[in-house]
Amino acid sequence: MRIVTVSGPPSSGKTSVILKAIEYLKKSDFKIGVVKFDGLSTYDDRLYKAIGVEVIVGLSGNICPDHYYMTNIEDCVDWGLNEKLDLLIIESAGLCNRCSPHIKDVLSICVVDNLSGINTPQKIGPMLKLADLVVITKGDIVSQSEREVFAFRVKQSNPRCSVIFVNGITGQGAADLGLRVAKANRFKSIKGKKLRFSMPVAVCSYCTGETRIGEEYQTGNIKKIKI
Repeated sequence: MRIVTVSGPPSSGKTSVILKAIEYLKKSDFKIGVVKFDGLSTYDDRLYKAIGVEVIVGLSGNICPDHYYMTNIEDCVDWGLNEKLDLLIIESAGLCNRCSPHIKDVLSICVVDNLSGINTPQKIGPMLKLADLVVITKGDIVSQSEREVFAFRVKQSNPRCSVIFVNGITGQGAADLGLRVAKANRFKSIKGKKLRFSMPVAVCSYCTGETRIGEEYQTGNIKKIKI
């Protein structure tokens, strides 16, 4: 089964891009499934079901979504294999730019919004810097020069990535994305695979439910600002 991970900041257009790529891939009779990870709620599963794609949803609730993602991803891959899918697309929750949901050897896509500002690519951590492919959305709303500057900033942050512009409404560029996804590596299991970068370090007193402010209530992994 081919496996692809898709990440990106909130509202960057991840789901729209995936839907357009799926429309292209279904012409080749791919049996496709999607795992949608999110924080508190999502309605994206309805969009996938509307085009005949099998989908499961994981809501992390009060747990860091990408830690939740990583502790459940093996079960999700097993689900895809049991369903005899040709392609499993795993969409992570779009939250902090430090998150690192990319797996070695698994095609990794980061979706970024051309309206987010030219300095955004440099502010995004491993999610963009270690992706194989960066998809830029909403490029139709800005000028050609703004698109080129944004793409240049992406390449500055991740020189080894490929950059594709995709319009999540019209689908322009989705064929290029679909071609890349169709060539993703196949796996029988991801057991023993490694993340491309470590997850954000957690487990402090606030991770485990503390709400009071003050040093006497702070335990575990604490990092202080230098003043």
